[in-house]
Amino acid sequence: MTAVPRTPTATYRVQLEPGSGFAAAARDVPRLAALGVSHLHLSPLLEAVPGSRHGYDVTDHSRVRAELGGEQGLRQLAATARAHGLGLIADIVPNHMALPADTALNAPLWRLLRDGPGSPAAAWFDLDPAAGEGRMTLPVLAGPVADERHALRVEDGALRYGDHHRFPLRPGTEHLPPDDLLDAQHYRLAWWRTARTELTYRRFFTVSELIAVRVEDPAVFEATHATVLRLLAEGVLTGLRIDHPDGLADPEGYLRRLRRRAGPGVWVVAEKILGEDERLPAGWPVAGTTGYDALRRVDAALTDPAGAEQLTAHYRAYTGAPPDLGGAWEPTVRRAAHRVIDRELAPERARLLRTARRLCGPEHPTAALRTALTALLVALPVYRPYVPAGRPPSAADTALLATAAATAARELAGPAERGALDALHDLALGRPPRTAPGPGHGHSADRADFRVRFAQVASALRAKAVEDCAGYRFTPLLSASEVGGDPGRPALPVAAFHAHCARVQRDWPLTGTVYTTHDTKRSGDVRAALAALTEHPRGWADLLTEVTERTARAGVPAPDPHAAWGCWQTAFALAPSPDPDRLTAAALKAAREAALHTTWTEPDAEYEAALERFVRGGPCAAPGYPVAALARELAPQLRANVLGAALLHLTMPGVPDLYRGSESVYRALVDPDNRRPAEPPPPVPDAPPPVPGAGPWDGLPAEKLWLTAVALRLRRARPEWFGEHATYTPLAAEGPTAEHALAFCRSDRVITVAARLTRTLAAAGGWEGTVLPLPPGRWYDALAGDAVAAGAPGEAPADGRPGHRGKTALARLLADRPVALLVRADGF
Repeated sequence: MTAVPRTPTATYRVQLEPGSGFAAAARDVPRLAALGVSHLHLSPLLEAVPGSRHGYDVTDHSRVRAELGGEQGLRQLAATARAHGLGLIADIVPNHMALPADTALNAPLWRLLRDGPGSPAAAWFDLDPAAGEGRMTLPVLAGPVADERHALRVEDGALRYGDHHRFPLRPGTEHLPPDDLLDAQHYRLAWWRTARTELTYRRFFTVSELIAVRVEDPAVFEATHATVLRLLAEGVLTGLRIDHPDGLADPEGYLRRLRRRAGPGVWVVAEKILGEDERLPAGWPVAGTTGYDALRRVDAALTDPAGAEQLTAHYRAYTGAPPDLGGAWEPTVRRAAHRVIDRELAPERARLLRTARRLCGPEHPTAALRTALTALLVALPVYRPYVPAGRPPSAADTALLATAAATAARELAGPAERGALDALHDLALGRPPRTAPGPGHGHSADRADFRVRFAQVASALRAKAVEDCAGYRFTPLLSASEVGGDPGRPALPVAAFHAHCARVQRDWPLTGTVYTTHDTKRSGDVRAALAALTEHPRGWADLLTEVTERTARAGVPAPDPHAAWGCWQTAFALAPSPDPDRLTAAALKAAREAALHTTWTEPDAEYEAALERFVRGGPCAAPGYPVAALARELAPQLRANVLGAALLHLTMPGVPDLYRGSESVYRALVDPDNRRPAEPPPPVPDAPPPVPGAGPWDGLPAEKLWLTAVALRLRRARPEWFGEHATYTPLAAEGPTAEHALAFCRSDRVITVAARLTRTLAAAGGWEGTVLPLPPGRWYDALAGDAVAAGAPGEAPADGRPGHRGKTALARLLADRPVALLVRADGF
């Protein structure tokens, strides 16, 4: 039995669901051990809504989910994993749990609904006592109460609605007449649309079926974490991924409590989405983030900045979108944020506003407070501040809120609104407002409530407005519209990649890194293919003109140019044969999230039918054939991006996490497409596979699988070369096309080399005359199994003598493949 390392060298995300639970994961353990990972990263494993395919809708924290195999199945998986030297990382969900149709599945919720706000169970949930006339509003009915009475009945001592919903009855009300019975409950059943205006509980983003949990309460923390902590203590689990800590009242306080209870040696990463210049709070006792910041840098390094600008110009001309409706990134974000806060998050803003009214007194009119509050929330450039309770805010949060307030002030019309903004700025920083409050308006509990709720609402607003709405409205390059990305600046120079890696190695060397996850809108290989379009923007523009004419002649025009642009790009990434069902589902989700022509809550059936006709009759039929031709033309760039992204991800600082199936070529779209069962990749080849054919994906699955296995096995064999005490050294190529090489050295033992922007590289004459200086030593390419000759014209080749530096010609090093993984021959 191989010992399980305490800190992962690489993790592999396993999507658990009914029918594919712990036993299925155990059967895959030998293959994954052979691949080279050190830990399995399990999706949520506690009891969830029956049939749930994701498990983030937890119903019972005290039990391992029976549909996955229960605790016995988990223990058997752990034993199998340990026998192969693998540990288990669990994804846990502290922010929320399910508000299921059958509320009896959530025992604390059932007790709260039965016994009312005086119940001890009320401490579990973030309830708004000022809303709902003291009753909890449950927006679950298909229509107004008057229209749904016929579907309500008392049965077996509970209130039933339709075939699936069940609610407790307040003791003693079982025999009341129907109208009196409904009025007598501690809750109020309501039309689902009332969630926009009358919600009385905090939820996950805008999902009313997920009710937020108050883990800041010590008793609630213990109840929700006892099972996971026990499994850690018993060695069944060896690490944790923390889902959405930004939703918590006090993320740092939560993580500190978790660290104390879990122990210092447990590897913990937090799903924190960082802005471009944002840093993870230094006080968080975690190994780092789950890695979207790495994804952003890899994508940006493989995107041509000039080509991206040209694509954006073509996009604006083709769609005719005004700046704030998809024509420019920042104006689109602002308009999307206003839409979300005015509609989907209106109840959350209303709660903040009520608290602000109590704190600010009559000096600030309600209308001015509402306008200023909206402007301040919209102006935040990151998810949220982290102002601590009872302590001064950090310099970073002070600067963040000052910048947001200055931005918001430019949108405000008069002195009343600007005065309200000053007061709200103070409250967000945890300070009393500068204006003297009236009697009772300065209560510290209200100030604490505002500070916490402001940060939580800001987080939800950023996620829904930027990742979802704006990310589907501004789409010149779909690969840039990703979690943690910056569609307005899709490309970054190589120097930015190196700066990020150096900072991570210095500050968070054991952080997680990802390239594909269960939350990415498009898998890494899809994004890598799309980035190739930035190397041939003229070809894309010509293609779009041709296919637009073809669909018009075929009688299946797109319902609008914005949808056409996105569908054709997606078809390119799935070429040569995009699946019509998958592309239709992704296009429909994109249209509803963008909310330009149809939405989730007010779907336009005519528009959606036209969109489906277009997808099936255009990109997925004969009019779409030219897309396959462009994909063949860009096959070399696609190959370079897919392999380059994989190697960068697997060797840059941090602990790489592989999403299931992504060890080989994995082309998935937004969920639920990326939660389809992945086809098991073939066995890892025993030798480098042959150079692929001319098709866009010919031979790439075997090539990528080989690269992945070589890199992961090297990480596992030599963790010290990549881990906490490793080093990261950028390497700069020399010569006429030096900017097309991205290279770095880890611990003077391993060198990563990736070709980038290979179409413009070829146009510039290729690698002729360009060399890569190497650190001292004798090197061989682990991907090719070849020794690497070092030397340059007029120089003696490196002979391995101590202190001697040589140069290798990139034309020779990258002759057969666009990447190389060099290992010092004297390193083992």
